[in-house]
Amino acid sequence: MTFFRTLILSLFSLIVALIGATVLAVVGAAIYFSPGLPDVRQLQDFELHTPLRIFTNDGKLIGEFGEERRMPVDFADIPQDMINALIAAEDTSYFDHAGVDPRGIARAAVELVQSGGSIQSGGSTITMQVARNYMLTLDQTFTRKIREILLALQMEKILDKDEIFELYVNKIFLGNRAYGIAAASETYYDKPLAELTLAQTAMIAGLPKAPSAFNPLANSERSLIRRNWILFRMRELGHIDNDAYLAAVQEPVTARRHYTQTEVDAAYVSEMARQYAIERFGDKAYTGGYRIYTTIDSEMQPYAHQALANGLLAYDLRHGWRGSEQQDIAASLVEAQEQTATQGLEEELSESPEIRQTARQAAERSQTQVEGVDGDVSNWLQVLERTPNYGLLQPAIVVKSSGREMQVLTRGGELQTIAWSGLNWARPYLSPRSRGAEPSSADQIAVRGDLVRVIENEDGTLRLSQRPDAEGSLVAQDPRTGAILALQGGFDFNASKFNRAIQAQRQSGSIFKPFIYLAALEDGGMNAASVVNDSPVVLDDGSNSLWRPVNSSRDFLGPMRLRPALARSRNLVTIRVLQTTGLDHTIRYLEGFGFSPDRLPRGLSLALGSASLTPMEMTNAYSVLANGGFQVAPWFIERVTRNDDEELVDEATPQVACPSCAEGQETVEIDGKEYPVATRVADPAAVYILRDMLRDVITSGTGRGALSLNRDDIVGKTGTTNSQRDAWFAGFNSDLVTTVWVGKDSNDSIAEYGSNAALPIWVDFMGDALEGTPSALPERPDTVVSARVDPTTGYRLADGQSGGISELFHRDHLPGYQQRRISRELEEVSGSQGSGTAESIF
Repeated sequence: MTFFRTLILSLFSLIVALIGATVLAVVGAAIYFSPGLPDVRQLQDFELHTPLRIFTNDGKLIGEFGEERRMPVDFADIPQDMINALIAAEDTSYFDHAGVDPRGIARAAVELVQSGGSIQSGGSTITMQVARNYMLTLDQTFTRKIREILLALQMEKILDKDEIFELYVNKIFLGNRAYGIAAASETYYDKPLAELTLAQTAMIAGLPKAPSAFNPLANSERSLIRRNWILFRMRELGHIDNDAYLAAVQEPVTARRHYTQTEVDAAYVSEMARQYAIERFGDKAYTGGYRIYTTIDSEMQPYAHQALANGLLAYDLRHGWRGSEQQDIAASLVEAQEQTATQGLEEELSESPEIRQTARQAAERSQTQVEGVDGDVSNWLQVLERTPNYGLLQPAIVVKSSGREMQVLTRGGELQTIAWSGLNWARPYLSPRSRGAEPSSADQIAVRGDLVRVIENEDGTLRLSQRPDAEGSLVAQDPRTGAILALQGGFDFNASKFNRAIQAQRQSGSIFKPFIYLAALEDGGMNAASVVNDSPVVLDDGSNSLWRPVNSSRDFLGPMRLRPALARSRNLVTIRVLQTTGLDHTIRYLEGFGFSPDRLPRGLSLALGSASLTPMEMTNAYSVLANGGFQVAPWFIERVTRNDDEELVDEATPQVACPSCAEGQETVEIDGKEYPVATRVADPAAVYILRDMLRDVITSGTGRGALSLNRDDIVGKTGTTNSQRDAWFAGFNSDLVTTVWVGKDSNDSIAEYGSNAALPIWVDFMGDALEGTPSALPERPDTVVSARVDPTTGYRLADGQSGGISELFHRDHLPGYQQRRISRELEEVSGSQGSGTAESIF
């Protein structure tokens, strides 16, 4: 007996000691952490804020970002079913505990020990979740959990249960950018909370645990299991009766994606503005009610989006079919549910075998028939619903491929037929430069259950398509102010968020050559008629082998003037021009066009565009050419206001080009507002002459495709880099500068030149953007004169000498006169005095 008495006393003492230690630990933690805790009373005055909104320059919405949408709901307006569903899913004892559930904390403690210090599920009550969401970080650490517990206990003393619950339902993230149950109701079902069915209510209540994994749009099979588990819990807790339960668990999935509609598609610019707001305002960017008005032109931006998409799709048609996006997609939800993984659903499935059974029954009740299609296509419709469009490309699932036509199911359950004229382009892609044989039947292209892309033709018929293998960008800029008027950073923002207009540093190729020529013209050592030899060059570039650059045509034309050399983009002439002007001098000169010397290679390859630059940088450099030589800088934020009263927070005051300003004038008034005058970095005569030379690129050079615009004011330059990895066209008139780049993110070859891949996109955009606008030509500077020169030698002809061609020169840099080729005596005998030739006697 003594032994058992001693054992019992020892165990009792141990329990008392453990309880005491626990109490002391809790008290100690409270004393230690309390001074650094946020003031819970601030939650009494907490307001849900307006999201960040982005607009074009004329006030059309292009983007909206925010942690919370302006859709708060009062506790009194929350349907009882929604309260019960959230309680069943997240915290069954919510209305009974004092902020902390001891059982949940014990479970979290076990996980803490098992995981070596990292909390997994956390055992959080709704009150603790409110503390975390409003006042703490989301990191899963032990110290954060202690702070969360202490805040929850304080919160329960200051706020009542209804107030805490209201804060919870207005803050929780529920996927697809929906924060709060009211926003989720609109996002998934396009209706207010009061109109949700019991099953829809349970579906939303199932999202807080894992908004992505249990999302009915992303994974309808998993969300069904989660939803029906919540309905099961609601019945077990007495919140609903058996009849309501049986009806709800059999309800099919009805969630659909409902977007905030933007008025102009400028997603890449919208993201740029969002990043600016974060840098400028920090976390308050999403909650402060800021409105950012960009410089984007609401009419021009759609032209940019459409032109780039058209050009990339046209490129893709020329290079072949790469296959379906997905294969063997289950037609019905029942088939899909049998194939789905159940990881993460262990808690739900272990509750009762009934959970899986009712989920399967709901999937069976989701059966959907489409006229003309055999069997249940409920899963196909779900897949189509959650698969985003890529610009003009819609998702479709192949129902049947037979002979020379293909039947596809499109979003909304429409069965459509693609004729052979929309399929026969799909020769298999083999490499950038080769395709396989033309298909002879539709089943060689895609078969039943394949996810493909289709595009609607102008006559309403469909054509098979695919996401382009090449990407691209288009940047349009006002050369007088530097304002970005249109920007498209890729084929489609949904397909890729990488903004190639500002993030892709690619070799610029021949569109860089005009700046090499301009440096030579301004230096005075060369002019548009200077003759340079287009012949082989062998150079030591510092590597183990000699550099032997060639022209893209692999031929040599011998001595030629700079004007035709630029028009025909002759590499070897450009290298010799850079040699003559000097590498160091040229690099210093190029700084004025926004090029950083650190980004420019210290070698003669600079002449061929070996510098890796962004499309934005190249567009801005061409703006300096278009405005007559003023150093403008690209910008896209016009002004920032706040709240509905449009309180002005910030406003741009860019430096602007002012050719008419007096020398030394520092500001100029435009539309009643003062702007600083931009620094002149290039001589206006040299810029004017170069612009005239670039006109020859359009009329007789590599940019002849732009002649279709029938305008006399546009100039530009094509560009193609080694192995045809990058295709460019940069061009302008005095009102608008636009640069187009086409290439692959992988830096593989696109196997096309700038004149094939980029120029058509530029022409498409500029044709729309400039339609109805008058010709915008620059005024000829007083320092520019014209003179006749010998086209072979580039020397000036005397007034009495016949023939020759007219060329432009700076009046201080005229070439010398052509030397006589025969004696004066023979001239006099022949009767051709002053010509320097004897043509009149032959």
